[in-house]
Amino acid sequence: MNNMNGVPQLNQQYEMTAYLRDRFNAVDVNRDGKISADELQQALALLGYTTFNPECVRLMISLHDFDQSGTIDLNEFLSLWRYVTDWHRLFAGFDQDGSGTIDCSELHQALIRFGFNLTPELIQLLVRKYDRYGTNTMTFDSFIQCCVTLQGLTRSFRQFDTTGTGVIQISYHDFLKLVMTQNL
Repeated sequence: MNNMNGVPQLNQQYEMTAYLRDRFNAVDVNRDGKISADELQQALALLGYTTFNPECVRLMISLHDFDQSGTIDLNEFLSLWRYVTDWHRLFAGFDQDGSGTIDCSELHQALIRFGFNLTPELIQLLVRKYDRYGTNTMTFDSFIQCCVTLQGLTRSFRQFDTTGTGVIQISYHDFLKLVMTQNL
């Protein structure tokens, strides 16, 4: 039995790990036990996710490259896979019309659930920024990229918002440092 991405529904974690290891090995061209961003994109395609844009793949590598090698080993890949499937469940839950994309209203509901109370204007700006196809919606990978970027920027903002008011005053130097040191 397959799920909506064509990945077998395996009952045992061992079988799923073996299945993922096979996909990992299928794209590890030089057999060094590590995969690059391009190879990760191929692995995700083998697992049914064909739309991951290169920037989202880079972002996911930066979040799961625990040894800071610039590549993903098998254990990091397994962690990344759990991350992707968790995000997919969230995405599917907010995709109320079943279109396979998230529109402004659906994104607004998702972000409220995640604890972000953003204005409709900012929601529209986010959708425009992450809309790769000109449909005023976000695909799954763009949804991940948007949410992770928003989380990272919020975490950095809170370092300066020591009073919790939602307002900061920083120098241009500190602003550049804040933005440039983001692991996004």
